[in-house]
Amino acid sequence: MAAVSAALVKELRERTGLGMMECKKALVEAQGDIEVAIEEMRKSGQAKAAKKAGRIAAEGIVAVKVADDASFGVLVEVNSETDFVARDDNFLGYVQQVVDAAFARKETDVAVLMEGELEEARQALVQKIGENIGVRRIAIVEGGVVGSYVHGNKRIAVLTKLEGGDTELARDIAMHVAAVNPQVVNKEDMPAELVEKEKEIFKAQAEQSGKPANIIEKMIEGRIGKFLAESSLVEQPFVKDPDTTVGALAKKSSAAVISFVRFEVGEGIEKEEVDFAAEVRAQAGL
Repeated sequence: MAAVSAALVKELRERTGLGMMECKKALVEAQGDIEVAIEEMRKSGQAKAAKKAGRIAAEGIVAVKVADDASFGVLVEVNSETDFVARDDNFLGYVQQVVDAAFARKETDVAVLMEGELEEARQALVQKIGENIGVRRIAIVEGGVVGSYVHGNKRIAVLTKLEGGDTELARDIAMHVAAVNPQVVNKEDMPAELVEKEKEIFKAQAEQSGKPANIIEKMIEGRIGKFLAESSLVEQPFVKDPDTTVGALAKKSSAAVISFVRFEVGEGIEKEEVDFAAEVRAQAGL
């Protein structure tokens, strides 16, 4: 049997887009002949899955799983190309597999989690459905009281961590985070560079007013204070009761908000703009 070098495995990965283990296995079975390996991959449908891997998957769902004792929870985002597939039972079943595996292993590294069965199941699903599907990210919140909220469309999900309180309070605050999307828990947590950037913007706006420097300084301070209050979770009016802040709500139950994680499907992914007319012309050879 021909030796399978790392360079050969690398070349096959680049040509097919498949994982290292799949490429190594195919090369071993093909006795080191890369062309035979590719042919066999095409026959098995693996190459078909790899071809679809280049397509942008910016739809999908987010899902959570929290321990019965509320000691930790896991949050995942799994993407598809279309919203239609995101509602497919086969896709939803696969997402549940991913959530269960991440929960059982407390694993946040997508590459590590996907080694083995989950990657094989993903490839099989890609072949069956005909769309690129990918596990994008995983987060774990652990310690204290963990609560979760998943919006009805499964496009936004949140995990919160409280010190004190109970799961109902943690869930209510998670729902607030889903609705309002704060940047930080406390205003002190706001990155200094972001505060400076806002100051520069406010300063430029205030200077256009033509007011004296000391007045402008007070205007900037007021605007920064408002920005921090609007962006900080504990300072925000609670969505269910705008007369009380989230911080006051937690304090009423002898609790404090420690952290939160919020996932929204597709945030940060640049969607490909498709010119359907051009696509049809290209397929028709025009």
